[in-house]
Amino acid sequence: MSVKAKPKLHERCVKVYPLFERLWHWSQMALIFVLLFTGLAISGIHNGIHFGPAVMLHTVAALTLLALWVFATFWLFTTGTWRQFIPKIEGMIDVAKFYAWGVFKGEEHPYKKMFWRKHNPLQAATYFGLKWFVFPAIWSTGLLYLTYNFWADSVSDASFWIWLISNLHILSAYVIAAFIIVHVYLLTVGHGFRAHVRPMITGYDEIELTPEQEAYLETNEPGRLR
Repeated sequence: MSVKAKPKLHERCVKVYPLFERLWHWSQMALIFVLLFTGLAISGIHNGIHFGPAVMLHTVAALTLLALWVFATFWLFTTGTWRQFIPKIEGMIDVAKFYAWGVFKGEEHPYKKMFWRKHNPLQAATYFGLKWFVFPAIWSTGLLYLTYNFWADSVSDASFWIWLISNLHILSAYVIAAFIIVHVYLLTVGHGFRAHVRPMITGYDEIELTPEQEAYLETNEPGRLR
């Protein structure tokens, strides 16, 4: 039985993050920080902003972020980029081992970014969980919280439901905050913070291409190569 040979890969500097994806990333980051700051103020954890303005700013930022997520979801599915976020078991254990102790021993990252797969298996699984579970949880609880006066009279024991909704909303927010902390930390490992952040600013990163992919880009999208 013959084994199919793997295609030879060439490392090239390729635009892997288009302008919309970069704008979406940084706008989302700014809005999430506003939401965390105002949310903590609303919860009484700090008094850096008064309650009234905090509620107003939190609501405006939340609705803006929700609109951004709607556009981003449309973009992901129309461009086929959603496939980048489908998790795969293959290689996940190796990546987990690297982050657990390999990085502290100076080992090389076991995953090489590829044209058709920008995220390593652990990243893809994390983003998948966020986009399909955590984000919908915070959207739905936030909208229910915001529209409480419209539905409270139509349910029994509304005080219990608003307590449950508010706590699920806060729990989802803390999960997102924990993700941000881990995300920023992981940007400091490996090739360093600047090397990890630069591609999300310029759009270009060093990735591996098959000869067919390289030939296609050189012929049809030369602006994506450097």
